[in-house]
Amino acid sequence: MSEIKFKKISDFVWEIPRAGNMNVPGRIYASHKMLSHIQADKAPEQVANVATLPGIIGFSMAMPDMHWGYGFSIGGVAAFDTDDGVISPGGVGYDINCGVRLLRTGLEYDRIRHDIQKLVDGLFRAIPTGVGSKGPLRVSEKDMAHVMQQGARWAVNQGMGEDRDLEYIEEHGEMAGAQPELVSEKAIIRGKPQLGTLGSGNHFVELQLIDEIFDEPAAQRLGLKKGNIAVTIHTGSRGLGYQVCDDSIKKMLRASEKYGIDLPDRQLCCAPIQSPEGQEYFGAMVAAINYAFANRQVITHWARESIMKTLRISPRELHMDVVYEVAHNIAKYETHIVDGQKKRVCVHRKGATRAFGPGQPELPAAYRDIGQPVLIPGDMGRASYVLLGTDEAMEQTFGSTCHGAGRLLSRNQAIKNARGRSIQHELAKDGIIVRATGRGTLAEEMPEAYKDVADVVDAVAGAGISRKVARLRPLGVIKG
Repeated sequence: MSEIKFKKISDFVWEIPRAGNMNVPGRIYASHKMLSHIQADKAPEQVANVATLPGIIGFSMAMPDMHWGYGFSIGGVAAFDTDDGVISPGGVGYDINCGVRLLRTGLEYDRIRHDIQKLVDGLFRAIPTGVGSKGPLRVSEKDMAHVMQQGARWAVNQGMGEDRDLEYIEEHGEMAGAQPELVSEKAIIRGKPQLGTLGSGNHFVELQLIDEIFDEPAAQRLGLKKGNIAVTIHTGSRGLGYQVCDDSIKKMLRASEKYGIDLPDRQLCCAPIQSPEGQEYFGAMVAAINYAFANRQVITHWARESIMKTLRISPRELHMDVVYEVAHNIAKYETHIVDGQKKRVCVHRKGATRAFGPGQPELPAAYRDIGQPVLIPGDMGRASYVLLGTDEAMEQTFGSTCHGAGRLLSRNQAIKNARGRSIQHELAKDGIIVRATGRGTLAEEMPEAYKDVADVVDAVAGAGISRKVARLRPLGVIKG
């Protein structure tokens, strides 16, 4: 149980007052009914700890899907001055650029409702899943350097996708600043066989029904039509990203001592952004970010092929296009208004999503006047949501919002609660077909292990940092 006390700012914003070594206050975005679960966790203490880091600007923040994580809480957001601030692997996480891609299709549910089982089975065969899973791609070390530099564009250049896919990915799927030469041999060895694989844990590919529209004009702009089928892909940088983080933490622990940074928690080890250690972490992190972009592009290609093969239809009939793709675990340079002036900052989002409002030049031209699409997956038994970023997010949270439902139970507790049950059969009774490599994953990921994503979405919408566009109901899921 956290002993941190909250001060109410609004119905959906709660402040941790500045105290002790905190350089700024903390801010937690949540509804009142969510506070008891949040206070039962140690995550609020992590929000306060992040507030002590040098160069932090505004607030140390956490979104309503927050829960305890390594260093920063999951759901944590913090921006740092690029001159005297720090960069921390704990503010990005082990699964660098874990993220979500949403694909719309021209398929109507009524047309394929009897083919869901076949579609799920086909996707499960086509997309390697599970811990340590290996894909059919064979890439050399030279290829890996290109993957880490070019991201999703590398996959498109190999015939796995189309140029228009790149327009609708954060950073166009190719973030600048990658330094593949800083990625360890061990990380490359881990990443080579895993390109185009889903992995395990909360990663998934999901067939979904667009079952409710909250904003019809916005949904039309995103190509989302009630009654149609969508596909969501959720995965990250696999073993390569994990190893980049692991390698960097060892260096950052030494750097924290070298630069005299007083850490309330060793998991917040960091270095000044402009230091050699800070720049080296950034370059290796961006290489892993681009690997994750490429990974989701390859999986998209195989998902398209699998669905067309199962239904025996053409690309034109499938009409499967990228709506958008967002990153969750990332640190990046952005320009925001700070004290009335434009300022370049380094924004850490750890289990949080960029949610830029209308008019931002980083957005695709087709969406620039409505704001950035925000993709919020729920658990495999409940809905996912499509939101849009807002001007209020730009003003309050450095253009950030939640990233998912957020865990309610630890993985061990979920497994304990699932004993004697068949999660697969329970979901089947609700009309959701699930294929997974192991029963353990289904136990860890059962719906009750997560907060209700509707509550999370209502909280960010109530705070004004996102607005609802559509709800997607799961029909079939593949997991590791």
